[in-house]
Amino acid sequence: MYKDWPQYTKDLSGAMQDCRKGIPETWGAFSKLAAAATTDGAIDPKTKELIAIGIAIAMRCDGCVAFHVRTAVRHGATREEILETIGMSVYMGGGPSSVYGAMTLEAYDQFVAAQEEKK
Repeated sequence: MYKDWPQYTKDLSGAMQDCRKGIPETWGAFSKLAAAATTDGAIDPKTKELIAIGIAIAMRCDGCVAFHVRTAVRHGATREEILETIGMSVYMGGGPSSVYGAMTLEAYDQFVAAQEEKK
């Protein structure tokens, strides 16, 4: 296992909370942007999360992978949808995206397992 992704989101959330307290106006504006961008519209929230995952892989952002995979799972994304998203990311981003794609699949499997444990 590369990383415990559910734990990583918890740890990173704490660090982000400290930052949010230090720059509340900036962080608040970012939160409003996130809410507006992820609202159901012409593109449903699950598809928007898959797009965000593709960008996270291409940008090589561990935290972005973690948070957007977690949210995609909550919106019902399937393993096959994650794999196709990884495929597009590798196509667009080459070798580095293949590494982040593998990490993304690991994150997906862990978040699904964690969700199943809660049932």
